[in-house]
Amino acid sequence: MEQKFDLESITGLSDEEAAIRLRKEGYNELPSQKQQSLFSILLNVFREPMLLLLLGAGIIYLFLGEKNDALMLLFFVFVVAGITFYQERKTERALEALKNLSSPRALVLREGKQKRVPGREVVRDDVLILREGDRIPADGVVLFCSNLMVDESLLTGESLAVRKSQWDGKTAQVQPGGDDLPFVYSGTLVVQGHGMAKITSTGIRTQMGKIGTGLRGIDQEDTPLRKETRQLVRNFAIAGSILCILVVIVFGMRGEWLDGLLAGLSLSMALLPEEFSVVLVIFLSMGAWRMSKKRVLTRRMPAVETLGSATVLCLDKTGTLTMNRMILSTLFSVGEYYDADKNGNLPL
Repeated sequence: MEQKFDLESITGLSDEEAAIRLRKEGYNELPSQKQQSLFSILLNVFREPMLLLLLGAGIIYLFLGEKNDALMLLFFVFVVAGITFYQERKTERALEALKNLSSPRALVLREGKQKRVPGREVVRDDVLILREGDRIPADGVVLFCSNLMVDESLLTGESLAVRKSQWDGKTAQVQPGGDDLPFVYSGTLVVQGHGMAKITSTGIRTQMGKIGTGLRGIDQEDTPLRKETRQLVRNFAIAGSILCILVVIVFGMRGEWLDGLLAGLSLSMALLPEEFSVVLVIFLSMGAWRMSKKRVLTRRMPAVETLGSATVLCLDKTGTLTMNRMILSTLFSVGEYYDADKNGNLPL
């Protein structure tokens, strides 16, 4: 049996109480990855094995007095670093802009008056006014509703909106999904009707926050290409060092230690594949640029190689992921099948 709430007596929190809870419990936002600083991006760029190989070769050429070769290699280093830095910095700015743009504003009841506040400033026990088109900022229970339908596909993967009912004051909160549940969840969208809800959880304590916390525990691994280039650089370094030592020993047996060292270093440098790094970065940058034209942002350029290596993509609920709506393809009526055309029209 539903509990009938006296809507006239609901005034919401006071501004003072809301401020106290905000200081005590923190902002209503999910823990996000810290934005990379300029120094952090540069550091990550120069951690690439092939780039370190070029940089080391350029320094050694300077030591040997081969200024032309040294300048050429160092020029390659700055070109590669510049392209990588530009692409990753551009992506960081775009992600930050999207984050600010997607931050919803909520209509709450404070001291008996409706007030529009940033979603991150919603606190526990706030009374939320729900209207069609609103993005729900936190988890809560429904105090009142009229034809309230909510799209919970962000949490459940189901494209059909679910119907909400009024909370009876006793039912404990359950997982999202299913009709006639008296609960609303952070990140979901009101697609029909209106209502009023009382916030019960904010931030990482919401269902969305639990998912985000779980994803943060996933370790970031190197891509296969980065592992292979690291192994390639290691092999060239070992081979070059061995040849250098052998040449030094041969020259040293004749008392020409300095000439042997210079000859050994020159031979080692001749083994280095200087163009590998430039080719890899240019092709990855082109891949990231092409993906950006398809409205896909690449935070780390090596991820382009990982995506390009995929041969089979297994997905559940592909319709939800692609269009988030159902399309009529076939109709069975009065013992006959009718196939819809590409525009969804039936030959009736």
